[in-house]
Amino acid sequence: MSPLYRPLLLLALLLPLLANAAPQPPAAAIASAHPLATAAGREVLEAGGNAFDAAVAVSAALAVVEPYSSGIGGGGFWLLHRADGREVMVDGREVAPLAAHRDLYLDEQGAVIPARSMDGALAAGIPGEPAALAHIAQRYGRLPLARSLAPAIRLARVGFPVSAYYQRMAELRRPALNASPAAASQFLADGAVPPLGHTIRQAELATTLEALAQQGADGFYRGEIAERLVAGVRAAGGIWSADDLAHYQVVEREPVRGNYRGMKIVAAAPPSSGGIALIEMLNVLAGYPLEQLDPVDRIQLSVEAMRRAYRDRAEYLGDPDFVTIPTERLLHPLYAAGLRASIRRDQATPSALLPPAAELTEGDHTTHLSVLDTEGNYVSATLSINYPFGAAWVVPGTGVLLNDEMDDFAAKPGVPNAYGLVGAAANEIAPGKRMLSSMTPAFLEQDGRIGLIGTPGGSRIITMVLLGTLEFAAGHGPQQWVSQPRYHHQYLPDLLFHEADALNETQRDELTLRGYTLRTADPYGNMQAVLWDSVRGRVEAASDPRGEGEAVVFVPQPVPATK
Repeated sequence: MSPLYRPLLLLALLLPLLANAAPQPPAAAIASAHPLATAAGREVLEAGGNAFDAAVAVSAALAVVEPYSSGIGGGGFWLLHRADGREVMVDGREVAPLAAHRDLYLDEQGAVIPARSMDGALAAGIPGEPAALAHIAQRYGRLPLARSLAPAIRLARVGFPVSAYYQRMAELRRPALNASPAAASQFLADGAVPPLGHTIRQAELATTLEALAQQGADGFYRGEIAERLVAGVRAAGGIWSADDLAHYQVVEREPVRGNYRGMKIVAAAPPSSGGIALIEMLNVLAGYPLEQLDPVDRIQLSVEAMRRAYRDRAEYLGDPDFVTIPTERLLHPLYAAGLRASIRRDQATPSALLPPAAELTEGDHTTHLSVLDTEGNYVSATLSINYPFGAAWVVPGTGVLLNDEMDDFAAKPGVPNAYGLVGAAANEIAPGKRMLSSMTPAFLEQDGRIGLIGTPGGSRIITMVLLGTLEFAAGHGPQQWVSQPRYHHQYLPDLLFHEADALNETQRDELTLRGYTLRTADPYGNMQAVLWDSVRGRVEAASDPRGEGEAVVFVPQPVPATK
């Protein structure tokens, strides 16, 4: 062949490959609930890590600087997308101790004793976050776990300054924290809320994180740290055992998937209720021309979709390893059509008219992170210890703040938990069972735009993600997703909660005339979002103005790294 034609032949061979090559983001992005955690993720990306390494770094840093929201004594769900298209949910949810039983929080008369599932060691499930971080680093990361945990270890030793938000959370839980000498020493100052700018140092937590960094999951679930955890929990009236820790397993689950007017949704699967409820609500709303409707009509239809999805959440959802969930039916468009048929356009549907289900509750002091790297890997993860400062109990000698996620079980079917949500038998306590959650990390994709979205907020998480998803579908950017005013309905109690600026006076009057009972809520949620627009070659990120988080978009200059 003539040398003249060789370049043309090479180009002809390469063009199909180039046409099918996946686009890569022009920049990386991180949005998290705390600037120090965002900085930790950036540090790891610039050290040669990928989005999964960065997610480990951000998660661990949040465990240090946001002790009221998450921690290695808690758990969460990490939704991962690999550049080659593989998607998975890493389930690091807590599990009930093997000694737990259905009536664990009932008195002799069968009534719920609320404090038992809220404060102290008996309220704690077996943590999943340490195992999840080790799993993600080993299976999906590029850097050693120790490198990704280094920023969190440093923050634990050097400390971080107390913010106004920290003060509010500490004041809320001050009596409970003072019941635990180790917690009071770690998070308070002489039993009082620390002054603004006071440095919180956690040397024992740093040592525990170092054991995790050096030994992987075994550094937490076996050996000296595990022995201290079990001894400390049992001394404080808890029921953990060495077997509970040694047998904890991360579970990789297939995410739930849906479609809303050409938009693809990938979201957390059970034991999170978030993905199923989100897609069920979107399926209902897909039958209406929302963009053509009056704002009050849009709100009403959204609220009625929320009401029905939350009823189904309470009735059907739980740990899929323990209960059979009718996922296919709940996500089917024909099921949504049946739900739509029961909605009146001019009048509220009282929850009492729907088939009965129990209420459910869930802690709202959770955290979220969204991470995108320049290779096209990305993560949306929501983590929690449930109520602010979890069980408000630190195990001596470990620095580990215990969760109170056992309150997310239905302690007794029909009895609401700390956040007003109710649950049915599908979510009753059982040994080794994962408690139901509303955490809803999600990926959205439409017309070359990819959104990473999620938020804390307890029972209100799913409706916040719904409203953010509708903004994405309307073509708006992440700043709009995270900052828009919010409203919420969760079936029981039969109330329409709304932020003060979410409804104007005319809208409130009209909704009241239609039969809704309105309740003004303080600003809530702390959404962290990233948008990658592959068509326009742009990356954006936003952190909820209601919180103290930080979102950054940058082009990392990685150094070569080896596993």
